[in-house]
Amino acid sequence: MLGGDEFISSPPRKTVRFGGTLTDVLMKYQKGETTDFELLKHQLLDPEIKDAQIINWLQEFRASVAYLTKDFEQLVSILLKLPWLSRSQDVVEEYLGFLGNLVSAQTVYLRSCLRMIASHFIPPRVTIREDDVDISDSDDDEESLSGNFNTCHRALQTIAKYVPSTPQFLMPILVENFPFINKSERTLECYVHNLLRITVYLPTLRLEILELIVEKLLKIDVSAPRQDIEDAEETAKDSDIKEKTTEEGLFDMEEDEETNENKDTFSRSDMMAHPLAERLDILMNILFSYIKDVCHVDGKLDVNNTKDLYRDLVTVFDKLILPTHASCHVQYFMFHICSFKLGFAEAFLDHLWKKLQNPNNPVVIRQTAGSYIGSFLARANFIPIVTVKACMDLLVNWLHVYIDNQDVGTKAYCDVALHGPFYSTCQAVFYALIFRHKQLLDGNLRKGLAYLQNLNFERIVMCQLNPLKICLPSIVNLFAAITRKYQLVFCYTIIERNNRQFLPVIRSSSGGDSVQTCTNPLDSFFPFDPYILKRSKKTIDPIYQIWEELSTEDLQELKKPFKKCTTEDEDDDFLKGETPQNDGMVGITPSSYDSNILSPASSVGSPPVTYVQRHL
Repeated sequence: MLGGDEFISSPPRKTVRFGGTLTDVLMKYQKGETTDFELLKHQLLDPEIKDAQIINWLQEFRASVAYLTKDFEQLVSILLKLPWLSRSQDVVEEYLGFLGNLVSAQTVYLRSCLRMIASHFIPPRVTIREDDVDISDSDDDEESLSGNFNTCHRALQTIAKYVPSTPQFLMPILVENFPFINKSERTLECYVHNLLRITVYLPTLRLEILELIVEKLLKIDVSAPRQDIEDAEETAKDSDIKEKTTEEGLFDMEEDEETNENKDTFSRSDMMAHPLAERLDILMNILFSYIKDVCHVDGKLDVNNTKDLYRDLVTVFDKLILPTHASCHVQYFMFHICSFKLGFAEAFLDHLWKKLQNPNNPVVIRQTAGSYIGSFLARANFIPIVTVKACMDLLVNWLHVYIDNQDVGTKAYCDVALHGPFYSTCQAVFYALIFRHKQLLDGNLRKGLAYLQNLNFERIVMCQLNPLKICLPSIVNLFAAITRKYQLVFCYTIIERNNRQFLPVIRSSSGGDSVQTCTNPLDSFFPFDPYILKRSKKTIDPIYQIWEELSTEDLQELKKPFKKCTTEDEDDDFLKGETPQNDGMVGITPSSYDSNILSPASSVGSPPVTYVQRHL
């Protein structure tokens, strides 16, 4: 058997055909004699055509590609529709040779060849009818499917070898052929996997392919809000899916058994009840695996490969993720790659910081960058406390400079429209402090307190811009409890004054003006809130800082004023009662989806309503 390159250069065997050679048939057709030409088309379209016949015809076509001008577009179209992937290996090899000859001699057919290959990046649809009912489904024979995909990539590499401009013609076709998000999970999985494989041998397309994939993932993500996913999971749990006895349930269980035996995939308990969440989970798992495989060679991190991929992912992040409000999961590809080496996490924070402080950026981008900084510092357990402190210093210093410039004059009042980036930065600092304050105080209480005191939170809280009025109540209440405990600043007087004042928002979309109280004037969200997709969650969990329920003792402890210790006993008392190990904090997560009027059960991690009360 000959290899792909050998087929390109090997001379075809002579064969005998009706009316002479294939070249004779083509020349007769151009002169108006169509009988032999029509017979040729009929043979090629015959579903019963034998492998030997296909091989003979392909050999003749390879010898006659110079004659296959645009006049024979219909004939070439028939050749490109041959079911070559389901034939013997000899047919496959001959067909690959034909494709190489065709695009080399007739580049006019390049797009057609690329479309044909891209069409095979999803499982073929098998038509099945029972009692006049179409029950067609995808052919998902794992072994043959994997082999077909490998062959398609060989074909694409062969074409790219002989036509250097292949990438620029291929990308629009890949965009055009991307399956709709309501297609089956398997169809989307195969297509995305094959797109990522292309980036390995056509690296110039990597950025565009990553953009395409992330764009589609975002559409799924924003179409499956967190609350909808959680509601679907709760409903599925209540209905006890594993013990369903309906015919549909039995069929699914049989399919899962086959999947577990033959495909080495996840068990049914890892399936998402929400259909779009299930698709997103599978695709995110593929993306995470791709990032890991590109960045690691023989199990070790390749810094140069990681740098190159990081640059592409940051470009995609800036273009697609940062302008998208309230996506829940897709942004975690940055979380994942930053966990490989501290330098990438610091580079990402620096990138976000530049976005935040640059006054030339749109306000919404600056505010979102602030949300990402706060959420990343709080949730990434691979970021050491020294980096957290460096970021806190940058953010707090910027806040003080902003107050210097804005706290007097005509704009020295509370207004989100005027000071959005300031409030977003305040919230990022408060949020990071809530998650990291015990680590900041860990080990040496005196130094930790001195560091926090030097941040001068009192000036920020007391300034005319009144950040406690704008930041989320859940964040404000937890921040107030912590800063009161350690006597950093007393916030409750301001909180009570703010609670007596409504923040009106005029809405006229319904035709008349109405005044509403807005508990989230920043339209804030925390991009690294808990990741809830079951399969891909396994990649995130080891690098994620969780926040658990506050115990009754913890709640009472936060209400107590902090008692300063002597030098002799400060370490022991604090380590025994207050300072955790660096494996996490205990509490209830402040969430972007709640307010101070919500109960813990009505929102993801909303704080206890007792925090609204003034603590004396």
